[in-house]
Amino acid sequence: MPEDKPLTIWIVSGEESGDQLGAKLIRSLKARLGGERLRFGGVGGHAMEKEGLKSLFPLEEIAVMGFSAVIARLPSILKRIRVTADAVVAAKPDMLVIIDSPDFTHRVAKAVRQRAPQIPIIDYVSPSVWAWRPGRAPKMRAYVDHLLALLPFEPAAHKRLGGPLTTYVGHPLIERLAEIRPAPGEREGADNGPIKLLVLPGSRRSEVSRLMEPFGKALALLQQRSPRPFEVTIPAVSHLAHEIRTRAESWSMKPRIVEGEGAKWAAFREADAALAASGTVTLELGLSGVPMVVAYRVSKIEEVLKYLIKAPSIVLTNLVLGENVIPELIQWDCTPEKLAESLLPLLSDSPERQRQIEAFSRLDELMKIGHEVPSERAARIVEEVLVSSGKA
Repeated sequence: MPEDKPLTIWIVSGEESGDQLGAKLIRSLKARLGGERLRFGGVGGHAMEKEGLKSLFPLEEIAVMGFSAVIARLPSILKRIRVTADAVVAAKPDMLVIIDSPDFTHRVAKAVRQRAPQIPIIDYVSPSVWAWRPGRAPKMRAYVDHLLALLPFEPAAHKRLGGPLTTYVGHPLIERLAEIRPAPGEREGADNGPIKLLVLPGSRRSEVSRLMEPFGKALALLQQRSPRPFEVTIPAVSHLAHEIRTRAESWSMKPRIVEGEGAKWAAFREADAALAASGTVTLELGLSGVPMVVAYRVSKIEEVLKYLIKAPSIVLTNLVLGENVIPELIQWDCTPEKLAESLLPLLSDSPERQRQIEAFSRLDELMKIGHEVPSERAARIVEEVLVSSGKA
């Protein structure tokens, strides 16, 4: 690649997790291609802006989650899609990278491809086509030149479904194993004092509102049946900490509520077991070696969508492992009695606990990517696509 040729890369994300991925990608691209050559534009948050991207508008304007929330903000979101696509076409960048949030970013990509087909487009983070709406995969080929996947089974899934060229670049959690996993002696185990139980009711307000009550009642039942006393810690995201504290006031067992990433990882390193909402946190717990029970509840409108789900599990760790070792209690199965019954074996040296721990020991091998870290691998593929498309 000629070292003196300036390059303009636009990156469009739709929420905070995509902003973090985008910031790491920008840093890796600067290291690989030379920061003085690169110009960045697009839509991002504080992390990407610190790396030099000037966002078209604040990320908070489109970072909404949940069916009802999206419907309420739909006119504004549609306007932002048009504004973003117009800006990309006008800027004529050497590449467009879209990150996650497919309801927003994919609509932008489709509009750009239609109006400026010469701009190569990379999608960083695959939509869950392996779980539901698999017909999205072949449609993506029309506007995605290369897909960067975070989960090791996704390239095979896209190949099977007729999706775009896909490369597994690794999950960002791979870079954080030292923070997630306990040092020798840090996780003492239930024989050396109270059992340390993590409770993770979700990072969305709708999840917290639906799960805190059954979680609290399950812990009350567990308190009566547990062979040993246990302590409960809830790592809370800052914007939900007040609501979690308020809802936990009705619990018979008072939890310790911690905020901040450092406190969260410290709690993970000490934990003996966990009760968690479905989501990325299940992969975090698996990599940390914490046996868990996973639960989830959705609204009545969203419940209809469960009939479209094709995946054998909603738990990411189960999907990576290729077997359902983690119990999942969804919707009407998410009752205090069933949660307590599933958690109880995890509080002692039971076959159920050992099965999960042994399965988690395979995660490193399943998720490995070699000597590169995920953002470096992603940056390498961005460079390869720029070269192959004649942009560099």
